[in-house]
Amino acid sequence: MQITKFDLERDLIIVPARIWGRSGSRMLSLVLDTGSASTVIAPQVVKDIGYDPRDRIALTTVRSALGKEHGYTLKIARFAALGFVFTDFEVNVFDLATGYDIDGLVGLSFLRNFDYEVRSIVGKISVRPAVTDPFSP
Repeated sequence: MQITKFDLERDLIIVPARIWGRSGSRMLSLVLDTGSASTVIAPQVVKDIGYDPRDRIALTTVRSALGKEHGYTLKIARFAALGFVFTDFEVNVFDLATGYDIDGLVGLSFLRNFDYEVRSIVGKISVRPAVTDPFSP
């Protein structure tokens, strides 16, 4: 099991992450977002590590509280968050709301691989690889 601490003083649950691309890697500040189907990375971040929109898999439109956002999906070389690493990880790339000083969101495309618990009172996220529940029908 991996434990990640987060700052209780912030309005959002921000977790550190790292992303690798063609020209290096970069540390990120991502919001833990169980309401986002995809893991989202800001366009400037993927540009900084050597990708551009021509590397996309598909164009996307995401509906958010801000309205429709246009972006694209992209497979990045490596992605690490909450103590776990994935290679050839697909992310959604689009602009995020300004004013939060974040690089993206850790969404369900990452989280669905794990059992996790957010302990808001103590500022900790416990994460372990998901296993099939032997008691489920």
